[in-house]
Amino acid sequence: MNRPLTVGLLAIQGDFDLHRRAVEPLGHRSMPVRTASDLNGIDALIMPGGESTTMRKLMLLDGLFDAILEFARSYPIMGTCAGLILLGRRIVDAPDEPTLKLIDCDVDRNAYGSQYHSFRQTGHVHLENGARPLEMVFIRAPRLVRVGDGVQILGWLEDEPTMVRQGNILAMTFHPELAGDPSVHRFFLTEMAERASQTVH
Repeated sequence: MNRPLTVGLLAIQGDFDLHRRAVEPLGHRSMPVRTASDLNGIDALIMPGGESTTMRKLMLLDGLFDAILEFARSYPIMGTCAGLILLGRRIVDAPDEPTLKLIDCDVDRNAYGSQYHSFRQTGHVHLENGARPLEMVFIRAPRLVRVGDGVQILGWLEDEPTMVRQGNILAMTFHPELAGDPSVHRFFLTEMAERASQTVH
């Protein structure tokens, strides 16, 4: 690790504090992001799970939605569950809801079922050291129903894509912060955020 990164956690709604518990043991700092000005001085942003419609409305209130679009031009962003929904191009059950369109994929919101149908299952991911199994936690999870040609698929549950990357955007349908395995956060911070930091600074 070259230097500790300052990782912003979108903290307007959802399980952002669980990402703090995943980031800080890896030697990095975290700080909550609630306004557009909070993006200043951070090296990467994590958008947590939560209620995507509520998160989007709050992001639009004070310009945070547009500020994240600008932030993504230079810095990496990771989105989990609702974060993925907001980062994607289109929500198939709500095509008129605006999204950030930072990764070329379409999602079907809550496609794995209600909160009652939440589940854990071992899938596979392809990270810096090749393919390996990973426990994945799905809570009212979206399903990736279309992945664009320029998008890398890095995670699968059986034959279904669960984690995707396009440039400096990493997004997943499951919750890595709940599985007790730091490999996804480590990949994002080491392979994406540290490299981007070396370019920007």
